[in-house]
Amino acid sequence: QVELVESGGGSVQAGGSLRLSCAISGRTLEVNLMGWYRQAPGKQRELVATITSSRSTNYADFVKDRFTISRDNAKNIINLEMRSLKPEDTGVYYCHVDRIRTVRMSILTNNWGRGTQVTVSS
Repeated sequence: QVELVESGGGSVQAGGSLRLSCAISGRTLEVNLMGWYRQAPGKQRELVATITSSRSTNYADFVKDRFTISRDNAKNIINLEMRSLKPEDTGVYYCHVDRIRTVRMSILTNNWGRGTQVTVSS
C-alpha cells in the first residue's frame, strides 16, 4: 500500500512562516514528479510548486520568492517552506505525485494526499 502523508499545516498570522512535508509510505522503486497544490474555499485546486527527481523546480507566480520546495529522494519526502505568508495563501494544501513504481512493479499515477489546512490571518 502506497500513500502520501502530509504534515505541517496550521494557523499563522500574515508575514509568518510554515513548513509542509509530504512522505510517501510504502516501498517504491521510482518516483517522478512531486509537487504541492492548494485549494481555497470556493476555488479550484491550483498548482503551487513541483520538483522533479533531479530537483528541477517550478513555481506558480504567486509564490515565487516566498516558497521553496525541496526533495529527499532517499526518503521519498518533499517539503514546502512557506515564508511571508498572506491571507490569500489560506487553503488546503495537497501533495501530488505524478507517477510511482512500486516494488511489486505496479505503476500508480496521479497520486494525491488527503491535504493539510493552512490558515493565514490578517
